Amino acid sequence: MFEIEYEQIEGNKEYEKIIKQVIERCFNEENLNDKNVEINIILTTPERIKQINNKFRNIDRTTDVLSFPMFEKEEIAVIKKNGSKIKEVLGDIVISTEQVEIQAREYGHSFERELAYMVVHGFYHIIGYDHIKEEEKKIMREKEEAILKKIGLERKI
Repeated sequence: MFEIEYEQIEGNKEYEKIIKQVIERCFNEENLNDKNVEINIILTTPERIKQINNKFRNIDRTTDVLSFPMFEKEEIAVIKKNGSKIKEVLGDIVISTEQVEIQAREYGHSFERELAYMVVHGFYHIIGYDHIKEEEKKIMREKEEAILKKIGLERKI
């Protein structure tokens, strides 16, 4: 279902617990259980995510989360329907845990909630959703918030 890699930071069981909860719910909601697919999640530093952002997106600044899908949205639909004969990696989600901590303080909610949001946000990018156009953003946000609500980490207004 998922692999976690720590790049230039220490492993953390609490991070893993949150990620597991989010990914399991995402896979369930999007009918990806038993489809022979997984997602890679890389937790790293602001410096490292800045390097990755610059290398792959030509944007020389740090960020909170980057998503690198391996399939088009139409291909994901086929995988959802038929599964995969071989183990497929749907994509990579790179998260700066330090940036997650900063944003959690800025937004006035827990680190747990902000990390969960980064994971669900990255997941939906991996399976073909985006937020550039307003109508697409609305759909993506609704899906993200539904997942967070189901695991008890919805936005507190």
